[in-house]
Amino acid sequence: MPRNDGLDPESDDFAARPNFCLGQHDSGRGETLTDGQYRQVLASGFTFVTTPITNAHFYKRVVDVYKSHVEETKQWHERRGLTAAQMKNESLPLPTVPALTDKDTTLFPCSYIGALVAYVSPWIDLCSADPLISTISRQALNLEIGYANWCGVRSIVIPGPRADDSGKAVAQYARAIQETLGVSTRANIIVHLPMYREPGLEEKVPLLSETLGLGEAASKPGAEEIDLFGAWDTWHTIRTVCEYSMRLFVSLRVPKRLPERELQDRWFAEPLHYLTFSSSIYQRNRNGNPSLSKFHQDMINRYMRLKNAPWLILSDVGPDLHQVSDSLNAMAVDYPSLSEAQKIQENRRQPLNPYVAYMTYVERSQPPYDDIETATIISFQDWLQSPLQPLSDNLESATYEMFEGDPVKYDQYELAIEEAMIDWKLHKKPTSSLPYEGQTEPELVCAVAGAGRGPLVTRVLRAAAKTKTKIQMWALEKNPNAYVYLLRQNEREWNGQVTVVKTDMRGWAGPTAKGHDNVITKLDILVTELLGSFGDNELSPECLDGIQHHIARPHGISIPASYTAHLSPISTPRLYADIGSRVDTDPNAFDTPWVVRLFAIDFVAQSVPLLHRFQQAWEFSHPVEILRADDFAAKHGMAVKYTTPGTGTMSGSSGINEHNARHCHLTFVCRSRGVIHGLAGYFESVLYAPIDGKREPVEISTVPDQIDRKSKDMVSWFPIFFPLKTPLYFPQDTELEVSMWRQTNDTGVWYEWLVEAYACVGPTTRIKVGASELHSSRKVACMLQ
Repeated sequence: MPRNDGLDPESDDFAARPNFCLGQHDSGRGETLTDGQYRQVLASGFTFVTTPITNAHFYKRVVDVYKSHVEETKQWHERRGLTAAQMKNESLPLPTVPALTDKDTTLFPCSYIGALVAYVSPWIDLCSADPLISTISRQALNLEIGYANWCGVRSIVIPGPRADDSGKAVAQYARAIQETLGVSTRANIIVHLPMYREPGLEEKVPLLSETLGLGEAASKPGAEEIDLFGAWDTWHTIRTVCEYSMRLFVSLRVPKRLPERELQDRWFAEPLHYLTFSSSIYQRNRNGNPSLSKFHQDMINRYMRLKNAPWLILSDVGPDLHQVSDSLNAMAVDYPSLSEAQKIQENRRQPLNPYVAYMTYVERSQPPYDDIETATIISFQDWLQSPLQPLSDNLESATYEMFEGDPVKYDQYELAIEEAMIDWKLHKKPTSSLPYEGQTEPELVCAVAGAGRGPLVTRVLRAAAKTKTKIQMWALEKNPNAYVYLLRQNEREWNGQVTVVKTDMRGWAGPTAKGHDNVITKLDILVTELLGSFGDNELSPECLDGIQHHIARPHGISIPASYTAHLSPISTPRLYADIGSRVDTDPNAFDTPWVVRLFAIDFVAQSVPLLHRFQQAWEFSHPVEILRADDFAAKHGMAVKYTTPGTGTMSGSSGINEHNARHCHLTFVCRSRGVIHGLAGYFESVLYAPIDGKREPVEISTVPDQIDRKSKDMVSWFPIFFPLKTPLYFPQDTELEVSMWRQTNDTGVWYEWLVEAYACVGPTTRIKVGASELHSSRKVACMLQ
């Protein structure tokens, strides 16, 4: 029977999945493929091919340079009769590897150079403890990089260090990679590393020092124990030395036995360019064809959800070069007969490589994109957006339209309004409307403040119709352009049921009683959608402060009723590199809380008893019982606008907004070592909680482990990201202490944040191992005017 779970490779919707880009790599290849060989490899199903930059002739020349220098140095010492101590301290010029010649390479510019991935010679030994070997290797590397870049290749893969236990060796390697970024002016540099040091996963080609008999012992005491995060540590050193260059990427060798999810998450956050699958990690199914374990398939499916999904390289899976050559020789006929032409055509119909055929099946077996994985949403992955300034700026129609594209949020709002209206009737609460001629029953006075283009107004009217509730409807909007649109909506869609007012909600005089000229009444239900990515970052508390005195007491309702901000430390190298690239034009880039759809990230903290991965920072509830502005006026006997600056906790502040300042200090537990680049911010909101407590509160959430339960598939809000100017590295068993402040004065609201790392060294003892500087977004504060 046909499958109906959406995973049938033959189904019509299999194209609505990520696409694979498959490349072929042969670890024993010493020459660039000829045109004919290249065509044959592509005919077997591959999209691109790796190519060595130099050949055996160049390798021999490098070895000769080393041997010649050693011999010359030996003769020099013998002629001068130097002692061993004198020889050790003597400073002699190091040899220079001569420039490449046409005999050193078979790689040349060609029409398909863009489909070739240059692979640096794996014998190059940048980590050698012998300074002569490492120097010669660095010269050879730069010659290969420079030539490949000149040929026009787009990507150059450099085999990574083969061990992680020597800080000196890794530092040497990192320094050499940093130099290649200057040598390669256009091509990307990709470091090829294993996901972890699984035995048999490294390059098989001997290093230069091993060929010359100078190789060190392959294993050391205790080396049998594999450090799962060792290879990642090496990569972190390399990219730190290279200052998170936007042209530096990593290629991962996928092991036969996948590591725990924690390490997979760590690599998921890194700038992945390739995933490499060698023939040895494939299993054989019942038909004798290659296949991958379910765990490998799940990992591929997850990694391919990245906006810049990694390309897949299949290593040592064929086709065999000799077979390719024989096939080409069979076709090398200048003037074939009809029978020869038919045979040539049959030879060209090369069957699909079995590994390619299997990976094509894996591609088609991926879960299809779900409803929120649209092309637009995917394009927003890890894309930095400046926070909105809702009070000082007037939003464009396209911005409103984007907000309105999320039905989940408005469905939840409508449900909350319905619940409020049901409670009103059940508990026979009073209404704020005054009796007027022709009134048949009490009417609720409702308002949407910050109505935009009116989606919430529509939902209030719909909820009233569902619950058979009579209402008086007000829509407030300060944006003069949106006001025009609201007037049109009221005429065409709302049948004139709405009173549209152009005003800043904080300066509104209040609702006028229907049938009573110039009589101001109160609001029974106030609805707003002022929430930001961090809950309060778009000044919802301050805006509601200015209108909440119109809410009837004690029975008036604010929707939302409350909201909480949540934090979690994250590793996000891509975003850190992106922000770093903006500093020259935006000096406040690292002090800006960015709105971003966080995706290629790693949550470094774990959830343990009492200390969750996502922790609440603070809460706001509405309506507030007493305003600081009212309290100030009562105490000092003067209006707020006439108060003297400087009396508040913040310099230059009168203190009228201090009730909206907040502070938190949170502790996060990190089991494995890692690095954080900033803090991810989320929010939750209780839109309405039924009075009797028997019905579930209506909520929305962006917190990753709660969103599916409270507001599944909601996309109206992307998280907020508080970056660190300098990444904070921490060892295993670390506690990260996060301090954050919501600061305010009379003109703006901003955030300040600080992260400290404490390593646990005993049951009750810990030591401080690092700290960030205090960051402040005051220069890009959200303005109150």
